Amino acid sequence: MQYVENRTFDEISLGDSAEITRTLTPQDIDLFAIVSGDINPAHLDEDYARTDMFHEVIAHGMWGGSLISAVLGTELPGPGTIYLNQSLNFRHPVSPGDTITARVTVRAKDAVKKRLILDCVCLNADGETVIKGEAEVIAPTEKIRRPRTALPEVHLHERGERYRRLIEATRELEPVVTAVIHPCDELSLTGALEAAAQDLIRPILVGPEAKIHAAAAEAEIDLGSVEIVDTPHSHAAAAEAVAMVRAGRAEALMKGKLHTDEVMRAVVNRETGLRTERRMSHVYALDVPTYPKPLFVTDAAINIYPDLDAKRDIVQNAIDLVRALGVETPKVALLSAVETVNAKISSTVDAAGLCKMAERGQITGGQLDGPLAFDNAVSRMAAMTKGIVSAVAGDADILVAPDLEAGNMIAKQLLYLAGADAAGLVLGARAPIMLTSRADDVLARLTSAALAQLYIRRKNLDAP
Repeated sequence: MQYVENRTFDEISLGDSAEITRTLTPQDIDLFAIVSGDINPAHLDEDYARTDMFHEVIAHGMWGGSLISAVLGTELPGPGTIYLNQSLNFRHPVSPGDTITARVTVRAKDAVKKRLILDCVCLNADGETVIKGEAEVIAPTEKIRRPRTALPEVHLHERGERYRRLIEATRELEPVVTAVIHPCDELSLTGALEAAAQDLIRPILVGPEAKIHAAAAEAEIDLGSVEIVDTPHSHAAAAEAVAMVRAGRAEALMKGKLHTDEVMRAVVNRETGLRTERRMSHVYALDVPTYPKPLFVTDAAINIYPDLDAKRDIVQNAIDLVRALGVETPKVALLSAVETVNAKISSTVDAAGLCKMAERGQITGGQLDGPLAFDNAVSRMAAMTKGIVSAVAGDADILVAPDLEAGNMIAKQLLYLAGADAAGLVLGARAPIMLTSRADDVLARLTSAALAQLYIRRKNLDAP
C-alpha cells in the first residue's frame, strides 16, 4: 500500500525542497474548466485560440498553481499544512503536451508561529520558468501518515463526439444510394436529407408522393431534385424499396415512418426479399458516456431465441461491421449470467461452442471470449476480481446477448440509465438496413447512414 506522509515543522530545514512533475493533457484542461467553471475560449476553443496572442490552446494559469498546492499538501510540508498566502507570477504559457515540474523550497521559518515561507516555481521541460511565486503556510507539528487515496477514474464525454468521428471517417467515400421507405414525417425526411447533405447517402424517397410533399411543406424543407418513387401506402413502399435493391437501383434501405415489421416482412420474403445464406441480425452502435470507446450490442431486434448456427452469423455480422469501422480485430464478449460453462445454462454452452468455432475458422476477424457476465465484459476491475485472464474481458468492442430479450434490455438500460446514444443496422441481407426508431434524433440517423456507408464501401477491402 502507498502512503502520503508529512514533514513536521521540526523536521524541516531551510533549503529543503520537494517537487512533482505532470504532463498537461487536453483532458486536464477540460477537467479544470469543469471544476472551475472557467470556459475562456483561449483554453477550450482551438479556432479562437489560433487567433489569440499565443496561437494555440493554453492551460488555465491556475492549473500550474494547483501543482504548487499539490506539492505543499502532499510532499512539503504535506498533510496537516494550512495555506495562508500565495503569490504567483505567470511568465510563460503552458500547452497540451508540456511537462511541468512544480517545486517548492523553504526560505524562512517562524518557530513561534510554526510558519514557513517557501519559494515556488514551475518549470517546463526546457527549463523555462512558467510560474514563479511565494507561499506562506502553517506547518504541521504532529506526524501524519495516511494511505494514499485512490482517485476515481474520470471519463469525459461530449455527446455525439464519437458519432461525429464516424461521420468524419466517411468524407472520402462515395454516397450510398439509399431507398428511404415511407419518409412521411418531418423527422425521417429531415434525417434522410441531412444525410444526403453530408454525402452519406443519395436518397430515393419511396412512398405516397402527396404525403412526402406534405411532410416537406410542414417541415419547410425544399425537396429540390430528390427522386421520389410514388407508392400507395407503406406496405407498397417497403416492397418497392426491396425490389429496387434486388434490381441494383439502391444499395441500402432506410426506415421512415412505418413499423419495423413492415420493413422486415418485405426484406425476409423468400421469393422477393433480400435473404442471403447468412442469418440477418441487428447491431446497435452505442456511444456510452462511461465507456472509453464505441460499444456494439447484438442482437436486440431480430432473432428472438437464436440457436448456435444463428449466433455464429450474428457474431460474424457484428465483426464485419466493426472491422469496416477501422477496428482491426474486434473483441467479442459472449454474454451469459456466469463466466463458466454450465450445462443447465444454454448460453454458456453456446459461448463455448462459438469460441471453438472461431478457433477452427468458422468465425473470422474477431477475438472471442465467453461465457462472460456483463460486468466482466466491460470492467477490467470486475474481471480481475474474479481472476479472469482475457484480452476481451473488460475491453469488449462487441457484446453478444444470449437472446433478444437480454439484448434489448442491455441496450435500453444503457440508453436510459447510462445516457448512451444509439444508432444501428440490420446486416446479413443483400443490403444493410437502417432501422431508425421514432425516438432517434437526426444525429442517430446520420450515424446509421455513416455505418451503412462505411460497411458497404470498406467491407470488401477489410475482409479477413
